[in-house]
Amino acid sequence: MPRSKRNKQVSLTATAKKPGRENNERLFTSIRESVDTYPTILVFSVSNMRNTHLKEVRSELSDSRLFFGKTKVMAKALGLTDAEELRPSLHKLSQHIAGNVGLIFSQRTPEQLIEYLENFVREDFARMGAVAPLTFIVPGGVVMSLGGQMPADDDLPLPHSLETTMRALGMPTKLVKGKVWLDQEYVLCKEGQKLDSKQAALLKLFGRMTAEFAITPVAYWTMESEKVTVVEKPEAETMEE
Repeated sequence: MPRSKRNKQVSLTATAKKPGRENNERLFTSIRESVDTYPTILVFSVSNMRNTHLKEVRSELSDSRLFFGKTKVMAKALGLTDAEELRPSLHKLSQHIAGNVGLIFSQRTPEQLIEYLENFVREDFARMGAVAPLTFIVPGGVVMSLGGQMPADDDLPLPHSLETTMRALGMPTKLVKGKVWLDQEYVLCKEGQKLDSKQAALLKLFGRMTAEFAITPVAYWTMESEKVTVVEKPEAETMEE
């Protein structure tokens, strides 16, 4: 029978402050209660975080529990040392809880979770501060709804009601015969440069999604092995700690 450390008291004073203490304690308790219920615990990281897409993951993994909260509290709940951990080697998993990461407790095997997460990718609109993955140039002349990135037969002129909005966002537009007009091409953004708020708003107005919400499995622990396995890149092999 695996040793249980459930009754061991662990202080949250080092990780919780008064304003959010109640939420931190709820998160801490829920994680520790889940340790004895689910045979697989997996740490994942998220790029281009979007709550709507994370809700979709929660729905798809309705047989599991997903936690995305304060990393110090999540790590503390698993245990930072072998004296604090509820199960052997869990403190090694807590070492991977840093940055934009979460936890999944599941009845599914690690392989099933990894396959699902690695295939879950959703396109979205970039936000301020994101790095532009492309150079976006709006041609001169009548401004089209998709920014001139499609053949004219597959696009429509931008509604004239948006001209003042485009101008407020930095595009030197004007109305010519009731149509939004540019005297010359406009470089909205350049590949590799960080987007400001106006550039991000313009890309959204042109319907151009340049961000990807993606989940990357980082490491997992299983009740059966009581070991932590680091998930390497697809071309590399996994290794055990």
